[in-house]
Amino acid sequence: MTPSLLQRRLIDVSDRLKRLRSECAVADEQLAFLEEEAEDARLRALVSETPLAEADAREVRRHADALGRHREALARSITDLLREQDALLDRMAAELPSR
Repeated sequence: MTPSLLQRRLIDVSDRLKRLRSECAVADEQLAFLEEEAEDARLRALVSETPLAEADAREVRRHADALGRHREALARSITDLLREQDALLDRMAAELPSR
């Protein structure tokens, strides 16, 4: 692979990492909020003992769980990109002495 192609791929991976890290930070904030909301809804359902409050608590919990899964997927993507970045850097370092 040519050095310029390696550099372009490395820049692309770096840009994608920045974007995913930003998305992950937003997801972390949203997840913290939704977890609090889910706990509040659960407590309201316990106190009120009404089917409507229980349904509301389940709905909020489903949203929090879905966001948690999304956040985990983002974290896995970040890990994969870091591995790819490391591999590209290793490849670049291996090709430097051959010049």
